[in-house]
Amino acid sequence: MDKRRSAGRGARGGNVCVRMAWRRAGGHPDRVRRSITALLWLALACGPRTPSTFESAAADSDPYAAQRKQLVDRSLRRRDIDDPRVLAAIEAVPRHRFVPEPLIERAYEDRPLPIGHEVTISQPYIVALMTQLADVQPRERVLEVGTGSGYQAAVLAELGAEVYSIERVEALAVRAQALLAELGYDKVHVRHGDGYAGWPERAPFDAILLTAAPPTIPSALTDQLARGGKLVAPVGAEVGEQELVVVENTRDGLRRRRITDVGFVPMLPGTTPD
Repeated sequence: MDKRRSAGRGARGGNVCVRMAWRRAGGHPDRVRRSITALLWLALACGPRTPSTFESAAADSDPYAAQRKQLVDRSLRRRDIDDPRVLAAIEAVPRHRFVPEPLIERAYEDRPLPIGHEVTISQPYIVALMTQLADVQPRERVLEVGTGSGYQAAVLAELGAEVYSIERVEALAVRAQALLAELGYDKVHVRHGDGYAGWPERAPFDAILLTAAPPTIPSALTDQLARGGKLVAPVGAEVGEQELVVVENTRDGLRRRRITDVGFVPMLPGTTPD
C-alpha cells in the first residue's frame, strides 16, 4: 500500500473533529475554533485512557521516557516517519510540559489536544511528518508560523535549528516563550505578531512551517524562503479539507508538490491578546 495514501487517510481520520466543527459553526473561522476545542474535550472525556503499560515508567527518573519511546515506535516509526533525527527529536521533547495539567496523562497519545485560547497542540505524527518534509539541518534558520504551545518549535530546536516563531495570540506567545526558556531551548525566538507578514528582518529562512491553513500561501512568506529552502504548510479555504504541500525555492522558481490530505484550523490574519 502506498505510504502517502495511507498517511493521508490517517491524517484525515485524526481530524474528524475539525470537519464536524466546520459543519456546526457554519464555516465561520472563530466559531470553528471554539467548536474544535469543545469537541476535543468531549472526545477526551469519553475516550479510552492511556494504556496502563505506560504507568510502569512512573518510578523512573523521567517517568515519561517510556511513553515517548512507545509513541515513536508505535505511531511514527511504523508509518512513514523514517528520519532518525526526527524520531530522536520527538523522543527527546517532553510533550507533557506543553499541554494543560489535566491532560498530562494523555500527552503521549497520537492526537491533538486543546491548550486553551481555542487552539490545539498538533498530533505528534503530523508534527513529525512536517518536520521530516522540511529537512531541517543543524544551524539552519527556520520560521514557524503559529507557535501555539511551543512544541513544534522545540522539536525543530532539537534538530539544531535557530527557530523564529510567530504567534498571533499574545497570551500563547508569552507562555510558550517562558516554557521554552525554562526547558533550555535558547535558540527559539518567539514573537507576538501577524504570521501573514512573516519575520522579514530575520529572512531568508532555510525552512518555513505553517501550523494553520491559509486559503493560499502568502507571497510574503515565499519571499522570505531561501534558495533551496522548503515551505511546508496545510493549504485550503475549506476548514478540515486541506492538503499538505511542500513548496521548494529552486533555481527555476517555486516548485510545489502535494503530500496528503489534512485537516487544520484556518490561519487567521492580525493579532489578538487572547
